This record gives sequence, structure tokens and C-alpha cells, in this order.
Amino acid sequence: MGPGGHGFGGPPPHEQNEKMKEPLPKSMGEVPGYLKRLLHGFFFRLNYIVKLVWEAKKSLLLLMIFMAVFNGISPVLSAYISANLLNRVAALLGEGTSDFARIVSLLLPAMLLQFGYMFLVSLINTVSNIITRTSGEIVTNHVKCKIMNKAKEIDVASFDMPEFYEKFENANREAGSRPIQVIQSTFNIVSTVISAVSFILILSAVAWFAPLVVILLSLPSAIITFSYRKKNFRYMRRRSKDRRQMSYYSDMLVNKDNVKELRLFGLSDTFIFNYNKVFAHYFAGIRKLIAGEGIWNILITLVTTGVNCALFFFIAYTVAAQNGQIGDYSLYTGALTSIASCVASLVSTTSGIYEGTLFIDNMIVFMNEKRRIVPTLEKPRQVARHCAHTIEFRHVSFRYPGTERDVLKDINFVIDPGETVVLVGLNGAGKTTLLKLLTRLYDPTEGVILLDGADIREYDTDGLYAMFGAIFQDFGKYAFTVTENIAFGEITKPVDPTQIQSAARASAADAFIRALPAGYDTPLMRVFEQTGIEPSIGQWQKLAIARAFYSDSDVLILDEPTASLDAIAEQEIFNQFDRLRKDKTTFFVSHRLSSATVASKILVLQNGELVETGNHSELMRRNGIYCNLFSTQASRYITEAEERPDGSRPPRKEREKT
Repeated sequence: MGPGGHGFGGPPPHEQNEKMKEPLPKSMGEVPGYLKRLLHGFFFRLNYIVKLVWEAKKSLLLLMIFMAVFNGISPVLSAYISANLLNRVAALLGEGTSDFARIVSLLLPAMLLQFGYMFLVSLINTVSNIITRTSGEIVTNHVKCKIMNKAKEIDVASFDMPEFYEKFENANREAGSRPIQVIQSTFNIVSTVISAVSFILILSAVAWFAPLVVILLSLPSAIITFSYRKKNFRYMRRRSKDRRQMSYYSDMLVNKDNVKELRLFGLSDTFIFNYNKVFAHYFAGIRKLIAGEGIWNILITLVTTGVNCALFFFIAYTVAAQNGQIGDYSLYTGALTSIASCVASLVSTTSGIYEGTLFIDNMIVFMNEKRRIVPTLEKPRQVARHCAHTIEFRHVSFRYPGTERDVLKDINFVIDPGETVVLVGLNGAGKTTLLKLLTRLYDPTEGVILLDGADIREYDTDGLYAMFGAIFQDFGKYAFTVTENIAFGEITKPVDPTQIQSAARASAADAFIRALPAGYDTPLMRVFEQTGIEPSIGQWQKLAIARAFYSDSDVLILDEPTASLDAIAEQEIFNQFDRLRKDKTTFFVSHRLSSATVASKILVLQNGELVETGNHSELMRRNGIYCNLFSTQASRYITEAEERPDGSRPPRKEREKT
């Protein structure tokens, strides 16, 4: 794109967003201005699409221009060649000759010209089909790559906004096919205009007013078509939720991760019922639009047929009165038919382009989304690497975009270099959100986060992300080999099998990996490979932890990384982390509070507030929230340990001895 991303001199993004919401005129005096703005927006979108195709492959656009010109003159040349042949046949019939040489000399050149031209048209149409299919693949790939590259830059906060995420889904679904469709339709219009002008010149010799009548007859059809394209677009946008619901219900039935639960709970019919219910509501509106447009088109067709019949009669009368030939009648009536066909094609194709450009708005909005998680300094600070760091939260509050409730409220704490920090709190206390702010996936609504004494927003974001090795609750499961899944922990360095295996041993994953059919080269998930295996959730979790061990990070973040592991395996992994982390700062979140006993600092969160800070001994002596949580959990473990094999508990005196 050009400077500022405006394309070929189009309006800037903020003006583009306003243009898409262009209000309808309230009076006849506003109509000219409305039409001007409408056309301006239409050509801006069309310009944007041409730019996409030009970016994808310049030669494709040039070939499509050539095909448009050829397709425009082709029907006219064909009509002249056919009329010439027909006149020669009529002349022979008039002569009544049976002389073979005369027949051959008169017909053979005309027939060779006609069939030679037919072969040329067929050949070029084959090439055109190849160009169309090739360009479709190339442009779709180009657009998908643009969307993926933009998606990697967009703030995580943007994906929390339903309106933005809806546009992102629409862009991803529509933008791949829409651009090439619009371009092809645009070139079809060029071809159609060339043909129409040529036929108008031909027909003007006998009925100059006939093309004008045909064009006037097309106006009601054009108005109806454009009106219903606009209604269709608005309906599709208004019913976006219905389409997403239908997609969700249908996907649930073919998702292999859901099939077991759906089958056991008998939920399949429920999802099918919900799909059909939403579809019935959605289809009722579509059916009404289709029927309304169809009725109008039937009425217009009746009028058009009657007028065309009168024009055909007038042409026949004129040719006969001027002692014309049968081929002339064929040429003129063919020209009239072609003009009517061209006008109808112009209306339908233009309306299709208009509808397509409206849908491309989704991509334009998506591509114009501004990134806000950027360094606040023109020359960003560079993060010091491979050393311990000081982290401080000062009066940090946060609420998610589009909401009014603070998830975190006035958080204050300091983490010294090399400390092990455990975040404690019930579900929804704000632990994961705090970690997202620490890694600058979001910026605080209020307050500031300091890294080594400087505002975290002043650092280069890529360098900042590189210093964190994080495993969140919803860790990634990738359809790659075991080695690749672990190596994703540090994608910038060459894969080292020795370090991969060392990380797997540290996460207790090595044993189950070696038992796999191809060991560390085994593909995971049966998405692409028949030989792929489906690890259990606990095995996936061990692989995710191995990624953290493999990463070359300064700060380790483990957000409930062992939730699917038993207490012994969890403690073993925490011990491994304690040995391997060296002087790294580490943040843990775990509901098993036994891991908190070795932490140098425990942060206790409740309803988004930091209510207690200290180490295990200090907090137990304080006898507050942490002490209550730890004691409750410890008593449950003691109770479970005391139970006899048959489920009963020993007498109290015996328990006291124990």
C-alpha cells in the first residue's frame, strides 16, 4: 500500500470508516450529494481491490486487461463474420446455382474465417479460464497472508471486542474470494461496454433510438437490483450473529474433541434443533428479499419483452423497405439483442461489484486497526537480557475493553531480582489478568508497571516479549512433532536435540515421549497425519512445561501449569524449576498451595485487590486469608491420607497418635 495505507490516493482510514456508515438522504435535495459520496466510497473500495491484485501479481492484472478488451470486441467481430456468411448463402440461394466451383469460391473463405475465428475464441477462452483459476489462487493466498501478518500485530485487547472480532472473522471468510470476484466482474464490465458501444454504432444505421429505448428500459431493473443488493448486505450484516450461531452449532457436531461428550450426553439432536431454529429465523428474511426482487423482475421482464417485440418489427420493416439482405436483418436484430443483454449484464455485474465492495469493508476495517501496544518512546528502550530484573506495580488498575468493572484495583508490589512469586486467590481473583499486564499483552487502565525502574511501555515490545517464558492456563496444542512443540519455546534459536530432551526430562515428559512410535519425531494430533497421536491433557501439559524449560527467558511465568498433574508430579516439576531457574524471576499460579511454601513472596488476590503480601511463614502467622486457604486445603489432604482402604476413618485416639 502507499504511504499511510490509502491505496491509490484514496481517503485515509478514519475517513474510510466514516464513509461506510454513510447516512441515507433525508430529502431530495440531499440526493446528489449522497450519490456523490456513494460513488466516491464505491471507487475507493474498488481501487483498494485493484491494489490487492496488483500487489499479488502485476502480470495477472495486465493479462486480465487484455482479456477484457478481447472479450469486448469478440461478439462484434463474430456478428460481422456471421452476417457476411449469411449474406453469401442468401446470394447463392438467389442465384439458384449448382456450380460447385462458384459455391466453394463464395462460401469457403467466409466459412474458414468463421471457424478459424471460433477456434481463436475457444483458445483464448481456455487461456482466460487458466488465468482466472490461477489468479484466484494467487490473490486468495496474498490476501490470506496480509490478514495473517496483520493479525500477528494486532493488540490482544482488540480480540476481546465482539464488534472487531466479528469483522476479523468476516474479513478472513470473505476477503479471500471477494477481491478476485470483484476484479473479474470489473473487467467483464469493460468488455460489456466495448461490445455495447460497438453494437450501438451498428444499430444506429437503421434505428438510432433503439439503444436509447433499451437503456431507459434497464433503469427500473437497475434501481431494483441495486436496492436489493444493499438490502441483502444490510441483512447479512444485521444477521451476522445468526450466521455465527449456525456455524457454531454445525462445527460442534464435527469437532472430534466434542464427539465423545455429545454422544454420551445425547446432545447432538439439541445442537441440530438449535441450528434449524436459527436457520428458520435467518432464512425467513432471505426468502422475503429473494421473493420481493423476483416479483419486481417479472413485472419488468413483461414490459421489456413487449417493447423488444415492437423494436424487432420496426427493424424488419426498415430492412425490407431499404431492400436489405437477410444477413443485415440478422446483424441488426443481433445487435439489438446484444445491447439488451449488455445492459442487463452491466446492471447485474455492477450490482455484484457493489455488493462485493461492501463486503470488502470488513477487510479494510481490519487492516486499518491501529496497534496501541507500542513503545511510548520514539527510540524505545532495549531490555537487558540474561540477568535478573526488578518489577514493580504502582497503583495498577485494569478493566477489559468495552466493560465497566475493574478486574484489578490499585495493585501495588515490588519484586526483587531472582524472587520466586506465587499468586494465590480463588477463581476470578485476577491472577491471570495480572500476568497479562506484566507481559504487556494489555496496558493498565490506570497506574504504571516498572521494569528495572522504567515504565514497561517505554521498552521495545518484541524485546520485552522475548524476556518472558510463559505457560498460561489455555496453553497451545500444536499439530507438529514432539520436538517442534517443545522448540516453539524459543523459536529464534536452532533446534538442539540435546536441549529438547533435557527440557522434556525436566518436565517429566521424557518417559512418555520415548514410548511413542517415533519418539521425539512423532506427529501430535491426527489433524494432518494418520500416524499422529493424541496425548492426554496431562501429557500436553508436560510438553507445555517443557517449552518453558527450553525457552531462553529471564522471567518464567507459569499460570496453573500443572493443573492436570497429580500432586507428586507437580511437586517434582516445581523442584526442577527451583534447580534450573538459576537467578531468574519466576511467577507461579497454582491452586495447590503446597508450592507456595518455597516462594520468597506470595501475593494474595481477592476480588481484584491485593489483600496480603509476604512469605509462607509470615502469612501463616498473620492468620488471614492465605492461612485460611492453606489450612483448609491441608486439612483435606490429611483427611484423605487418614482414610482406611475401605473408606472408613480410624478412631480419634488412633488418629491423634498418627
